[in-house]
This record gives sequence, structure tokens and C-alpha cells, in this order.
Amino acid sequence: MTNLEKKTVKTWFNMKAFVLAGLSLCAVTIGAAAYVGHGDNSETYIGEATYEKLISAKGDIRVPKNFRTDYVMLGSWSVAGDADTGGEVGLHIVYSTREAVDAYRKTGEFPDGTIIVKELFSGHTEFLTTGEATRADKLAGYFVMIKDGKGRFAENPLWGEGWGWAFFGADNTEKTQSTNYQEDCMACHEPARKTDFIYTDAYPVLKK
Repeated sequence: MTNLEKKTVKTWFNMKAFVLAGLSLCAVTIGAAAYVGHGDNSETYIGEATYEKLISAKGDIRVPKNFRTDYVMLGSWSVAGDADTGGEVGLHIVYSTREAVDAYRKTGEFPDGTIIVKELFSGHTEFLTTGEATRADKLAGYFVMIKDGKGRFAENPLWGEGWGWAFFGADNTEKTQSTNYQEDCMACHEPARKTDFIYTDAYPVLKK
């Protein structure tokens, strides 16, 4: 190989190394941006991370931080005579993580560690130029469900049927008001047993 040929080969390898280094830097930068985009207080967990970060060793559930901005909105409900809003019209807005949504769209099942958050609002109804309309008004509370495919907390009355269940008042996102999922939650969710106790027909984002 001539000196010219050796220089050409060396130049080619140097250029290749430079390009690969640039691509690696871009990948790291994009990944970091995606993480930072959720914010430092993001709690978009799935799998074991949910149990390590959001659930106590005894199975105590709390409301995840920043779910309004970091989670995907699955859908909403208008509920007449809502028990949580003193018999007034209630609006329920339901969220879950992007990871859980993507997994459900692929498999038709919620993976272990899925977090579902429902915000409950009283409704404010008024007549606008478009007609009678109801919007979310005062926050009434939160309802949180955590998918448990392993039966981790068999002795805890807030866990069963493959889920953890907890309702929180609007003023306390750390301590649930629920005491027993069978008494507090199943009356509403039993009709959705065939779809893993989630009313999936109400959530268009879960459909392909």
C-alpha cells in the first residue's frame, strides 16, 4: 500500500470515528431532553419502578406528582348526581402513563405497575352562545388504581382483583380515605370485570 493510500484509509477512519461520536452525542442529548421534558418531579413509572417509588412496603398508595402534565389523558366522564360532589353533576378526567398506553395498544392488557389516576371535579353548568355547557369546577378528589399482577399485598384490604385501589380527598394526596376495595370500589367497577375492571370503551387513546 502506497503512502497516499495509507493516508486515505487513515482519513476515512478518522471521519468515521468523528461521525459516530457525533451520532452518539446526539442520541445522548435527545434522550436527556426527553427525560428533562417530564420535569424533575415526574413520576411516570411502570413495572417494578411503580412499587419502588410510589407504593410503600405495606402497600400504601399515594397520588403521583405532576400527572396532569406528564401523563396521557385517557378520556373523561360526565356523572349525574355524583356521590363525591354532594349529588351535583361531576366530571371525571382519567390519566395514565405513556408507557402503559403504549403497552395496552400492543397487547390489549395493562402491564404490571400501570398507574391510572382519575380526577374528580364538581361540574359548573352555564348557558353559552354554543348552548348549555358543563365544565370542571371545584376539585373533589382523586382515585388511583395500580396494576398488580403478582398479588403483592394479599393481606391489605385495598388490594385485590389484580389492582390496588385508593380514593383521596382533594386536600390530601398522601393518605387514602378508602378502607376496603370490595366495599368502597367494586360496586362501580364490577360491570367492567371483562375488561380488567377498567371501562376501556370510554378511552379512545387506548384504541389503535
